[in-house]
Amino acid sequence: MTSPFYFPRIALVAAAALALAGCENMSAREKGTATGAGIGAVAGGIIGSTSGNAGTGAAIGAVVGAVAGNLWSKNMEDKKRQMEQATAGTGIEVARTPDNQLKVNVPSDLSFAVGRADLNPSLRPVLDQFAQGLDAKTLVTIVGHTDSTGTDAINNPLSLQRAQTVRDYLALRGVASGRMEIAGRGSREPLADNGTPEGRAKNRRVEIFLREPQV
Repeated sequence: MTSPFYFPRIALVAAAALALAGCENMSAREKGTATGAGIGAVAGGIIGSTSGNAGTGAAIGAVVGAVAGNLWSKNMEDKKRQMEQATAGTGIEVARTPDNQLKVNVPSDLSFAVGRADLNPSLRPVLDQFAQGLDAKTLVTIVGHTDSTGTDAINNPLSLQRAQTVRDYLALRGVASGRMEIAGRGSREPLADNGTPEGRAKNRRVEIFLREPQV
């Protein structure tokens, strides 16, 4: 039978790990590791208690949880920092997504003119930097968007053509085509109100996602 003292120990392990995750001076990768360890400790302890060994279950769960929480690797962390430096002051947004991808959001004034799919020259230096920062394993997804001006018959292919343009440029800069996927969302995923010129400008964009292959 499981000792009643195991569960306070599990709680202490989980609380310590989650408290670490709240430290402001920790990186995103370190916070993910600590959070995963705390959650894993609780789950492992509960599973282990069914076999009479909650303490061992908590320890194993903490290790497994730490690995899962560390999906945002140092490599991705470095890429995020590099892209932030390369795009500083341009209006391009660089962020980590909830599913541990790196998202680069390129607004319309840097990407494409209204109704066009040819690359804005001002975006080329950014894509050059982007291509240089990729290693041989990183996977890339490029998604084009439009505002609500025009019909779906116009916007859907236009958004895909914009993604294709970015993909083709990156391929010329040495990024293997087999590592890149493209998609066009038309006007279906607006970021802002299409009722204003400012909102429409935000919605005309290209999003580039980076992720590491699953091992």
